[in-house]
Amino acid sequence: MSVIDFPVDTTCSSLLRQLQHIWDEVGENDMDRDKMLLELEQECLQVYKRKVDEAANSRNFLHQALLDTETEISSIATALGESSSLLLNNKQGRTLRDQLMTLQPILEDLRNRKQSRLQQFAQVREQIQAILMEMSGSAEISNVANFTASPEDNLSQTRLEEYHLHLRALQKEKEDRLCRVSELITLTHELCAVLAMDSVRTLSGINPRLSTHLGENYGIISDSTLDQLKLSIESLQNEKADRLNKLQQLGGHLIELWSLLDSEDEERERYNHIVNLIGVSESDITERDALSLEYVQQGETEVMRLEKLKVARVKELVVRKYSELKKILSDAHMEPDPDESYGKIMSMIDSGSFDASELLESLDQEIAAAKEEAASRKEIMEKMDKWIAACDEEAWLEEYNRDENRYNASRGAHINLKRAEKARTMIQKLPSMIESLIQKTTTWEEENKKNFLYDGVRLLDLLEEQNTIRKEKEQEKRKSRDQRKLQEHIVTEQEALFGPRPSPHRPGSVKKGLSVRANPNVTTPNRHPSLGVAFQQHETVKKNGITPSRMNKDVKDKTRPTAPVNYVAMSKEDAVAF
Repeated sequence: MSVIDFPVDTTCSSLLRQLQHIWDEVGENDMDRDKMLLELEQECLQVYKRKVDEAANSRNFLHQALLDTETEISSIATALGESSSLLLNNKQGRTLRDQLMTLQPILEDLRNRKQSRLQQFAQVREQIQAILMEMSGSAEISNVANFTASPEDNLSQTRLEEYHLHLRALQKEKEDRLCRVSELITLTHELCAVLAMDSVRTLSGINPRLSTHLGENYGIISDSTLDQLKLSIESLQNEKADRLNKLQQLGGHLIELWSLLDSEDEERERYNHIVNLIGVSESDITERDALSLEYVQQGETEVMRLEKLKVARVKELVVRKYSELKKILSDAHMEPDPDESYGKIMSMIDSGSFDASELLESLDQEIAAAKEEAASRKEIMEKMDKWIAACDEEAWLEEYNRDENRYNASRGAHINLKRAEKARTMIQKLPSMIESLIQKTTTWEEENKKNFLYDGVRLLDLLEEQNTIRKEKEQEKRKSRDQRKLQEHIVTEQEALFGPRPSPHRPGSVKKGLSVRANPNVTTPNRHPSLGVAFQQHETVKKNGITPSRMNKDVKDKTRPTAPVNYVAMSKEDAVAF
């Protein structure tokens, strides 16, 4: 009998009547009876509730088991590349137990298929790993993790086909590597034959299996073996090129020495195997022992013997090269190295304590270094020439401005006027020229990590001091102009109060409207001497032991005005020239 068909009401009514009869006999009051009935009803409700909870838990368990089963089916089907929607249909109108019993066989079948697919992947993966270990070693397998890691999340047939494709590609690469190794071994034998070296020893040093048959020696196709083979061949090729270059140089040197010393043909024929290599390309040399180390040593020995007979000729070359070096240094205003004087070099050649070839090479290096440094100094030297020319023009203009007869109609006066105008334009560029020179010189010193010397004196120090002197001169000019304006203002105020003052006697002028007012009580400041002259006097300065700063200080003291200038008494041209 089911729970629903159980005669609950009859049983409960019978028990309730028995309880009522007992209460009547005992004499329970109505309040206690109601309280007991309420407790009885609550206990019944708790029993019903507990049964309902147990039934709900059982249902939830079945729901979770069904959900887990469906999830696993979906996961496996997705991994296998199949759709799970068809496998999970026909669930409506069926109990949870029926649905779970229906899905269990489907899940078991999917698990078996997954395990079978995993075994297929494992077989392909093992073959891939084996080839990778042959080619790269186990340390390189991580670089292809997509084909070696366990593909639990993707077991589709497409993914399995990718594995097979990758396996076939690796098998093809393995065959290519075997062919490449065979080619490299053949090339090694050829190079060693030309260089008169032991090829078996060379290959054994890379991998002992390389000197035997290829067969199934898996180690010979690894990345490390291929790299070492390539490096070895590259080293042999470099050695071949070096020996060929050395033999060609020795051959050329021998021809030069033979021509210089007028050697006999019989003596030359003994070294034809070296001379014949001149002009031959590296790829054309395939003869055995053609570039042996013995040939190189023979050529070097002969060259050294002939070099000893060449001292007289070397002296002539030294004289010519030293003259060339001296001219380069002189043109670039650079000082020669005191440790490499001509007398010392010639005395070393005469004493035989210095190798002639090293001496010539040293002179060539000095000439190359001097040319390189002179080229790096070219821009600065060009600016120096322009600056010195401008300073010369400034000195000429100062002398010209001090000439009271400069405006007279004499022969060549118009030429001087044009030159003066050009000089004024050039002088206006002097500050920018100095700044540009300082900037270029500073950049040159930073790039070359040394001081820029001009005839033994640091150019930057001279430029800085000349720049300072010029700025002080400009400051004095500004002070004088301010003083002149103040004097003009005072004169204007006096004329406004007391009337105009009579002008002093003006000397006659050639041109109308041009006159020079001179105040006999005022001394006109001297101009700076030409910096071109200053550089021409540089040798005297060095001999007397005067430093550049001391020299420029003396120049500045001589050029400082002894009294303020009366600019009111100056003519228009004099004011402009100033």
